[in-house]
Amino acid sequence: MKQRITSIADRAILGVDRIVPAATVTKIGRGVALAGVVLPLLLIGVLKYTQVEVDALKPLITNTPWLSWLYPAFGEVGATALLGTAEISTALLLIASPWSARAGVLGGAIGSLTFLTTVSVMFALPIWYAELGGFPWINPVGQFLLKDVSLLGVSIFILGESLARVRAQALLS
Repeated sequence: MKQRITSIADRAILGVDRIVPAATVTKIGRGVALAGVVLPLLLIGVLKYTQVEVDALKPLITNTPWLSWLYPAFGEVGATALLGTAEISTALLLIASPWSARAGVLGGAIGSLTFLTTVSVMFALPIWYAELGGFPWINPVGQFLLKDVSLLGVSIFILGESLARVRAQALLS
């Protein structure tokens, strides 16, 4: 019985693959994933040049030991602008990544470092509602930071895919 159900499921899956081939689904998925990283980087990167974002980042940067050096080094506005410049530059490199493997390597690497840093902030700040008993009740700061786990994954994927493309190009040369 189990084998018959598996066979029916496999036929249904193969039928879908005939309508929309796996390669097409993969290409669409890559585009959506790329847009899912590029759009926040661009939109939030531009926002970094506003006082609203300077004020919003104060508690995150000030209370994170490995980021707090940014304010003495660059000032509040300068540190925020530096982050915005890095985000916009990363977005532009990732936009170029389908056509340039080297841009993908650089964009994927910077994106990975950016999102690894933001994800690491979850270990420095309270991200659980204490009044609800803590874990698994995630507060707004945790909700804001948690999405970066997926952005980190996409950046690492683009980095790996681009490294493979650079290696393949080098072997052809």
